[in-house]
Amino acid sequence: MKTKEIIRRARKIAKPFRVTKGKNFRLKDVDPNDTLEFTEEDKSRSKEALVTGITSLAELQDKLYAQDKWALLLIFQAMDAAGKDGALSTSCRE
Repeated sequence: MKTKEIIRRARKIAKPFRVTKGKNFRLKDVDPNDTLEFTEEDKSRSKEALVTGITSLAELQDKLYAQDKWALLLIFQAMDAAGKDGALSTSCRE
C-alpha cells in the first residue's frame, strides 16, 4: 500500500478522536469503548490494521528524521487496563 493511501486511511480513522478545539474538549464526552468499525468478531482485521499502521509510522518517521527539519512529540496515556495511570512520551528527533 502506498504511503499516501495509508495516510488517507489513518486520517479517516483518527478524525473522530482528534481534538481540534481544546477549549471545548471534555474527556468525559468521549466514549472509551468506541472502536470505530472494529468489533470482537474481526480481531484478525484489527491486527492487520495495527501492523499496517506500525509499518507506516516507521516509514514516515524515517522520512521525518531524514529531513532533519521538524521534530514530533507523541504522548500516550493509559489508564485502568495499563495497570496504573501513567504517560509515555517519545520523540522522533533528538
